[in-house]
Amino acid sequence: MSASELAPAFFIAAVVILLVCRIVSFILTRLGQPAVVGEMIAGVVLGPSVFGLLAPGLSKEVFPTELRPILYVVGQIGLVALMFHAGYEFRRHAGRGLARSALIISVAGMVVPMLGGTVLALGARDRVDIFVPGVAIGVTVAFVAVALAITAFPMLARIITERGISGTRFGSLSLAAGATDDVVAWILLAGVLSVASGHVKPILLAVGGSVLFVILLVLVVRRFLAWYLTRPGAGTETRLLVVSTVLFGAAWFTDVAGLYAVFGAFCLGLVMPPGEASDEIVHGMHSVTRVLFLPMFFTYSGLQTRFDLFTKPSVIIFAAASVAVAVLGKYGGCWAAARLCGEDNLTALRVGALMNARGLMQLIALNIGLAAGIVTNQLFTALVLVALVTTTMASPILSWLDRREPKSPGQIEEPALSAPRT
Repeated sequence: MSASELAPAFFIAAVVILLVCRIVSFILTRLGQPAVVGEMIAGVVLGPSVFGLLAPGLSKEVFPTELRPILYVVGQIGLVALMFHAGYEFRRHAGRGLARSALIISVAGMVVPMLGGTVLALGARDRVDIFVPGVAIGVTVAFVAVALAITAFPMLARIITERGISGTRFGSLSLAAGATDDVVAWILLAGVLSVASGHVKPILLAVGGSVLFVILLVLVVRRFLAWYLTRPGAGTETRLLVVSTVLFGAAWFTDVAGLYAVFGAFCLGLVMPPGEASDEIVHGMHSVTRVLFLPMFFTYSGLQTRFDLFTKPSVIIFAAASVAVAVLGKYGGCWAAARLCGEDNLTALRVGALMNARGLMQLIALNIGLAAGIVTNQLFTALVLVALVTTTMASPILSWLDRREPKSPGQIEEPALSAPRT
């Protein structure tokens, strides 16, 4: 397919994607779910599991194979902007005095599901086709462990903002612990992929690159942005251009270092100077990219998801076991850690519900693993189910807990996040 043919193919695919995502999101929001959950499900609907099954010919016409790299790149723009926004909001609104509790919750929320994932993957050997021929068993086991331990920080932040609970103790605890989880998970994932490559160089590049990146952010980028964004005479468009350039530069740096573009975007958000100019740029960029570009990523992921594989009993059992291990490990681990830190039972249950949402970040990790050749279609599909189930659980559980406690939760002295419009 030539470039002149790809352009109209992309435009009609974009029309279908945006309309379906909006319709499904509208339905899901009426059922109490965040709009982004609807977009996740819409991506699966547009893939071979639904659209491809009901109208295979039309599906191939709308989403030809040649179009998928374009959907991937456009989706990456949405992811980078989303993580940039997530880092900025976390720095502005994370609760003070919660570092110790958040760290303990984060550690428990990583270690427990990782142990469960390790046992699950080893138990599935010779029973389910989750191991790629030629890839070390330890690599697949480690990938499953990390994937089950991930918390979707952008999804978590989205749920918190849409429910208006950013000023609560459990909301701030979850934000702090979730952000820590994400950073650790990306470092671990980079390590797994480096080991999978069979070379030491990628590991050294990831470690050295991350250290250099942090130094540049703290000593150069943060000071430059603080100076430039408060500089008299700089117009909004010029500021947007400068910040976008720095953002894509950060995404490029961490991507080539093996930490992936989303990590650089999140870290840049952390060092963005707070203020009116930053608010205008970050929220403006987020609104456009989230509505237009992020659905492309969900569709790209949906095109890789094949729920028809669930016709095999072994895959069904493995998927169900993955969901059980993910929920018990993450929810249970975070709940127990919060209780040990002195939190009351309702706060601990709410923290567990929020930390249990995998959503977007697990989809990103799965796509990276698939591209690296260490994830089979069976494993990909089973863990997509984990992402969907754990994310859709959060809002109903929080609503149920709210009904159990008529009084509003105690507020900490933090400004409330303003939920971006959808």
